[in-house]
Amino acid sequence: MAKRRPVIITCAITGAIHTPSMSPHLPVTSEAIVSSAVEASQAGAAILHLHARDDETGKPDQSVEGFERIVPAIARQTNAVLNLTTGGSPYMGVEERVRPAAHFAPQLASLNMGSMNMGLFPMLKRHEDITGWERDHLEGSRDLVFRNSYKDITYVLETCRENGTRFEFECYDTAHLYNLAHFADQGAIEPPFFVQTVFGLLGGIGAHPDDISHMRRTAVRLFGDDLVWSALGAGAHQMRVAAMVAASGGHVRVGLEDSLWSAPGTLACSNADQVRVAISIIEGAGARAATPDEAREILMLRPLKEQT
Repeated sequence: MAKRRPVIITCAITGAIHTPSMSPHLPVTSEAIVSSAVEASQAGAAILHLHARDDETGKPDQSVEGFERIVPAIARQTNAVLNLTTGGSPYMGVEERVRPAAHFAPQLASLNMGSMNMGLFPMLKRHEDITGWERDHLEGSRDLVFRNSYKDITYVLETCRENGTRFEFECYDTAHLYNLAHFADQGAIEPPFFVQTVFGLLGGIGAHPDDISHMRRTAVRLFGDDLVWSALGAGAHQMRVAAMVAASGGHVRVGLEDSLWSAPGTLACSNADQVRVAISIIEGAGARAATPDEAREILMLRPLKEQT
């Protein structure tokens, strides 16, 4: 009997796009983030993609102190691969964004592979009563360029190089794949390349099946056998993209960072619920969820160090 292919499920726990008023289920305190991450791991997520937030306001918090409140606790309670963001918030500079990964030296960190417009303001149509920093956060994206220049990318790579951290390369459009190929050609990064293609966010590529096929073909052509392809769909596209990618031989990312919804008009109750839906999709495609140790092997991560 043929063995079922292991599919890595990444769960992005809270992110920096959605704001506290959008859903009562979005974890925005350190305690809630830890609890939600542990539940997602227990549900079957092999990788936990982590952002921190201010406990009082729910704002994105890229300080070492903010991550200190969540990273050691999650590491003690799970065997999951911890993936610390270097994207932080699009309103932050790269020096601020890279500090947690530089400090904690995780096995894996995210790295955005190009600058882009990032339009969050369409969410105001669904959240007309939102006020304060949350409204400013969305309104400000009408004039927001999420900067990830070649200098910025080089800065993150060089800052984390001695730690042995590998990267989830987040690619929001075709040009980002070519940027990644440039750094590979320069010898700045080594395979395998864990490429997270992002679909359906305003400012990046869409989530039409043709867009997904195009990004996959381009990534395969550029990286060949060195590619470990994963994808996420933003908002309502989440599970449809997961189904297409799982059926096409890729890995998947879900989580409340990427979508607050479980169905049209229905808020997802937890990150773990989204992980369970992803598992049903993966199993329906004839595969199975990878364990954290299998994810480490597939991505060739350095040996796990105990977080203190």
